[in-house]
Amino acid sequence: MTILKLQTGWGTSLKDKILVVVFPSIFSKNKVTSLVMNIKKILKIQNQKFHKIGRDGDVIIVEADDPVFASSAINTLFGIKGVAIAKQVTNDFESIVNGISKVGVDIFLKGERFLLQVEGYAKGFVTKDIEIAATSSLIEKTAGTGIKPGTSKKYDRKLYVCLTKLNAYICIYYDNGFGGIPNNSQNKKIVCCVFDELSAVSCLETMKQGFDVKIIVCYSKDSELLHLVKIINQIIRRTIKPKVSLEFYRIHINKKLPPLMLTEITSKILVQIAITISAKRISLALSPLIYPIDFVESLIKQVYSKNLIPYFPLSGLDDNVFETAKEIGLEKYLSRIEKLGGSNFSNFKQSTKEFEKIVKETIMSKKIILVNVGPNNVHDILDEVRTDH
Repeated sequence: MTILKLQTGWGTSLKDKILVVVFPSIFSKNKVTSLVMNIKKILKIQNQKFHKIGRDGDVIIVEADDPVFASSAINTLFGIKGVAIAKQVTNDFESIVNGISKVGVDIFLKGERFLLQVEGYAKGFVTKDIEIAATSSLIEKTAGTGIKPGTSKKYDRKLYVCLTKLNAYICIYYDNGFGGIPNNSQNKKIVCCVFDELSAVSCLETMKQGFDVKIIVCYSKDSELLHLVKIINQIIRRTIKPKVSLEFYRIHINKKLPPLMLTEITSKILVQIAITISAKRISLALSPLIYPIDFVESLIKQVYSKNLIPYFPLSGLDDNVFETAKEIGLEKYLSRIEKLGGSNFSNFKQSTKEFEKIVKETIMSKKIILVNVGPNNVHDILDEVRTDH
């Protein structure tokens, strides 16, 4: 990818000005103030210098010293449809066509088929006019290179252009965001537990729904701990916090726990923790698409009986669960989620006293870890958890 020279300062010439353009998700359009605050936070946390962050129509514009690293940092946030590195030109027909053809000459490679897509506010013309004129200009300027227009179904590179009332943003590079709504925009705290792949996805979805998540981790063996810490390492990078407090609990039981039993134990642990810290909400990794409905309803009743509010971020999630899993680096574990989704759960019977004993012993094993969030915290977390355990 070729990045044009960046000129700083809003008052400078628009020629070759390269900016980061943030496209809010559909459900974030009434929460843009929260999204702007989160963008500022993540840039400061990752030491990315920026000059101004402002709005231009429906998009957020960021002027940063290093647009590449700034866009990468911003795209760890929720509430974003996409993030682009774009050239800004004024919204008039000639400027847009010239800008598109210049960018296209820089970024298209020999023999590539390109797709040009122009959307947004067009004044005195329609977006199709821009697409036709710019395509003709590109063909003329790249004659002899084999570069030619493709179709919506067959192309090598897409050039997206967003029009606002004042400007046009010609995207040199565009990356899809994670959707949802801005981190912590609900301004409500919630407790969630990570104990397997599906619960990790549930935790991520809880964050995606705008909650301020307190993460606890439950495990029974050291091999499980290593696996879960690798997953947690991916999740905490989405918290937009420089430091994250994690709580680890060891379930002292010798046998391998069946999924229903493990889910019920961790749910009861969540309830006890929420009561202890005066939290009102807990996130349960439950879905009637996976678990028996009687089991789901039983846990719901248990939570309500303690005057807590249960949330089910996976309640309506179907095949999208696999996309969410990929977001936190769980590609190689997707088969485990598939296996769980295809399980025929057999009834299990466990005495109430036995459950209470397991929960009590597990809560007694609490280990609190304060993590300075970085690219790889796996070994630091493991060293801290294993101390005295």
